[in-house]
Amino acid sequence: FPSTYDGNEPDPIFNAKSVRDIYENVYDTDGKYTVPILFDKKLGTIVSNESSEIIRMLNSEFNDELAKKPDLDLYPEDMRDEIDTVNDFVYPGMNNCVYRCGFATTQAAYDEAIEELTTTFDRIEAILEKQRYIAGDRLTEADIRLFVTLLRFDEVYIVYFKTNTRSVANSPAILNYCREIYQTEGVKETVDMEQIKAHYFCSHPSLNKYSIIPKGPDFIKLLDQPHGRDTF
Repeated sequence: FPSTYDGNEPDPIFNAKSVRDIYENVYDTDGKYTVPILFDKKLGTIVSNESSEIIRMLNSEFNDELAKKPDLDLYPEDMRDEIDTVNDFVYPGMNNCVYRCGFATTQAAYDEAIEELTTTFDRIEAILEKQRYIAGDRLTEADIRLFVTLLRFDEVYIVYFKTNTRSVANSPAILNYCREIYQTEGVKETVDMEQIKAHYFCSHPSLNKYSIIPKGPDFIKLLDQPHGRDTF
């Protein structure tokens, strides 16, 4: 948590130096110390640390007071079946599967995970060849959940988690899809690839003993190029 990088701000509640400090300050020590965290400052407690819950809460629970775009609905009622269907295969086959590849401790476990990941990657590419967004014709929470994994895929997961059967850069539909989301108002400002890579490559001594951060292909430069997805 120390504001090591320019632009980073210290934890505003406890001036915590680590995520663990936040959990221990509120005596929430039974589970894992994970992020993201949705924190209630009035009650002084962690509301949730589950991203799938937090994205729904942020979508609808703060529209009257805090939301800058209260009319933006990432989980519209008429698309919920499609969104849930996408989430049901993207989470196990992509979001979580990259970790299954990276932390596999047997060849059999890795082989099973990489096969599922590759199949899911190809399924996503096929869908995005035919429609603008992963659940249909509108940006939804399913796109946000998918994008955060695709964003890290070439710079981190291919190297660190051995997910090298596919790449975003060599998948035209997925690449242009990532470009469009990255160029959507408010998204680009949340992406800091330098910090993303520093976190991953310096967090697991068992995977990267000397914390060497690979140079990478400068994936962000690719995302700044035209996407052409508005033709759908």
